[in-house]
Amino acid sequence: MIAPLVKCSPFIKWAGGKRQLLVELDQRLPPAWNTYYEPFIGGGALLVNLDNHQLISRAVIADLNSELINLYRVVQDKPESLIAALEDDDLRNDEASYKALKEKFNTIIGSPLHEIERASLLIYLNKHGFNGLWRVNRKGKFNVPFGSHKNRSIPSGASIMKFSALLAKVKILNADFEAAVKTARKGDFIYFDPPYQPLSKTANFTDYNSRGFRFEDQERLARLFRKLSKKGIRLMLSNSKVPAIEDLYEGFRIETVTARRFINCNGERRSGIEEIIVTNYPYD
Repeated sequence: MIAPLVKCSPFIKWAGGKRQLLVELDQRLPPAWNTYYEPFIGGGALLVNLDNHQLISRAVIADLNSELINLYRVVQDKPESLIAALEDDDLRNDEASYKALKEKFNTIIGSPLHEIERASLLIYLNKHGFNGLWRVNRKGKFNVPFGSHKNRSIPSGASIMKFSALLAKVKILNADFEAAVKTARKGDFIYFDPPYQPLSKTANFTDYNSRGFRFEDQERLARLFRKLSKKGIRLMLSNSKVPAIEDLYEGFRIETVTARRFINCNGERRSGIEEIIVTNYPYD
């Protein structure tokens, strides 16, 4: 297990992020690997944790969310410009400011001419919206309400520069998970953290992009997992503990763990829930 050490930290909160599960993931890491892949990067908690312990020499990260990938690319290539944009006095912690900036973000969303502004507004909206959610409507516009946080929350310039240094050895892709791992070879390590399968028909938060993440995508991921395993690539996957998902990974090592989740608006329901971690290699 990795000894605790903090050098860098994620600068955004992402629904389904792995900060609460890091101890369990640490215990199940492969003994060694070449290139690290994370096709559903989200907030990057495991990537950061691995790099803090000098376990990343090169990596490939990806996501279908083009705004999230734009943010990572700006942090990678233009961190000073992002830090300057985040010093804007208009980034206030009140509902009126949030609504105005959300509207502004939606006028430039996806525009290559506003990469710095899109990145800074995404951080602001993520930090001041409800539970750090990413959600868009059918027109692809961001529609998460104000989160009523007690304090303004903007990452420090130092934290962004540390993350930028990490990303210097990372290839960043705006791609589907299959395309993201096409270059993976024997001896590499891939961590799959897809949008979790809902525990019930009413618990249906599965947003990956504007079209969502369907059970057909879960099946496609499981087929890819088996294909990559045959190539000698080390694989780890996390998902919700539901029979349909466990059936997809029959024959691999499946372990049940407990993690706290913070998506639910009712704090009393944010208790520990059972999840699974699937691996294709020995680590004991």
